Amino acid sequence: MAEPAHKPARYEDLFDLPENRVGEIIHGVLHTHPRPAPRHARAYSALGHHVGGPFDFDPNGPGGWWILDEPELHLGEDVLVPDLAGWRRERLPELPRTAWFELAPDWVCEILSPSTARLDRAVKMPLYAREGVAHLWLVDPDLQTLEVYVLDTAHQRPGWLLLAILEGDAEVRQPPFEAVAFSLGSLWG
Repeated sequence: MAEPAHKPARYEDLFDLPENRVGEIIHGVLHTHPRPAPRHARAYSALGHHVGGPFDFDPNGPGGWWILDEPELHLGEDVLVPDLAGWRRERLPELPRTAWFELAPDWVCEILSPSTARLDRAVKMPLYAREGVAHLWLVDPDLQTLEVYVLDTAHQRPGWLLLAILEGDAEVRQPPFEAVAFSLGSLWG
């Protein structure tokens, strides 16, 4: 007896999720996880301040970026929601009028948690590479680490090159935001 065919998830399936769940559609499969825990939320809020302040909002800072919390990305058939993402304003002169972005970001940051780490690493990282995201940061509040990756396009299939692993209270001055330094420890509360 043949198994029933898998019905691919549709965008409308995201509307039926409870308020306390975040949903993404990856390779036609609906993935859900709970809203961020306080330590997770603190890490991405603090990082958004450290990066978004000087690169997005501060008229005296380096500028040149749009930095957003949990933007909805429509990349091909996939719908992703990274914790933070940034677009260089030279590539995205103004924000879209839609509720989502179809242009892949230049930088993505995922805050790892026990419920999302496997999906972030094994599934979403290759998708970000496929879409040409130039920079990827992975923050782990439990291990108090930051992994910094740059897209290596020297090969036929782009992949990630690990530039640095920072931990604890290390100074963060990493691409693409090396113009400003901050303490990694500020993400841990």
